[in-house]
Amino acid sequence: MTVPMIFSDEVAAARKAGQPIVALESTIITHGMPFPQNIEVARGVEDVVRKNGAVPATIAVMNGTLHIGLNSDQLDALGQAENVAKLSRADMAACIATGGTGATTVAATMIGARMAGISVFATGGIGGVHRGAEHSFDISADLHELAQTPVTVVAAGAKAILDLPKTMEVLETLGVPVIAFGQDYLPAFWSATSDIAAPLRMDSAAQIAAAHLMRMQMNVPGGQLIANPIPQGAEIPQNVLHPIIEQALAEAEAQNITAKKVTPFLLGRILELTDGASLTANIALVRNNARLAAQIASEISSASR
Repeated sequence: MTVPMIFSDEVAAARKAGQPIVALESTIITHGMPFPQNIEVARGVEDVVRKNGAVPATIAVMNGTLHIGLNSDQLDALGQAENVAKLSRADMAACIATGGTGATTVAATMIGARMAGISVFATGGIGGVHRGAEHSFDISADLHELAQTPVTVVAAGAKAILDLPKTMEVLETLGVPVIAFGQDYLPAFWSATSDIAAPLRMDSAAQIAAAHLMRMQMNVPGGQLIANPIPQGAEIPQNVLHPIIEQALAEAEAQNITAKKVTPFLLGRILELTDGASLTANIALVRNNARLAAQIASEISSASR
């Protein structure tokens, strides 16, 4: 049995020509925002990748086929589709095997990227350890994926609604390199910095690419997480954001919202409480991550020739 996998024309041409490629997730299209804004943002992120010298490959499962890159019609179809599954490591294979349609999270996009031979993936923020995980054991599969799948992931850190210190502890335990780009402290998604010191710092795409290639040479399992701070002009400072997150968390607890419903609820409430500023910041950071990812992919491609 072979995996039903299709490359878009653009990605297929890039593979043939040896051009750098950047993987992009599809949950931003199906679970991030309403149509048509979701498609506009997705196309905008793809254009950022192109303008910075790489080819975008948005990954999704459609009708039981793993798509590496989506054409314009497919983007529109996915953006308007209903009841789209949100795929992670646990359910990606089942979705493909049963002919389903699903959008890829960080973990599933990493799996798709590995299968397609793509080294770099740009996202917004990774999942991590949820608040209260000492009771719920709610920890994202993204962390274990980073520990075993050899893809460099560019993100603005873990989502700020999570327990960031515990997330860092798990990443350290799993042996995942966490590299802050251009600063000594880790970003906190909507905020450019936090009070958590970065384990590693690199100041250029070339350094990050060299670290990726060295891991491959050493045959060390897993990828690396590049913590890329949101541009300062687009950030929501921590002192502004902290009380808003605490309010949203308190409301979730009061309403007994748990498990997979927690994150969508929190993000929705934070959007309301910031009068839309969190979404504006989210778009800015995703575009910023796409820019850096394209530069890293270009450096990896050049060094591999």
